[in-house]
Amino acid sequence: MLFALICHDKPNRLELRLQHRPDHLAYLEGHADQLVYAGPLLGEDDRDPAGSLLVLDVPDRGSAEAFAAGDPYARAGLFARVDILQTKQVFPKR
Repeated sequence: MLFALICHDKPNRLELRLQHRPDHLAYLEGHADQLVYAGPLLGEDDRDPAGSLLVLDVPDRGSAEAFAAGDPYARAGLFARVDILQTKQVFPKR
């Protein structure tokens, strides 16, 4: 099942994001088999991160929730909220 994780950073937390970025990237590498897409959401300046967007291919919602909770960014308190939405791929066709 595909799940989109839309992670919204708390305001003025760029330093916290940068501090935990190496651990976050290592976490993603450790779960590369589950990742369809991962990248930052950019703020209004089109430069600084304002959050993260991840699309996971996992067995169920509980797995997506566990992934989100284990992210070093989440454990560090970077996110104001994380929306987890089931999705399906329409294009390109698999």
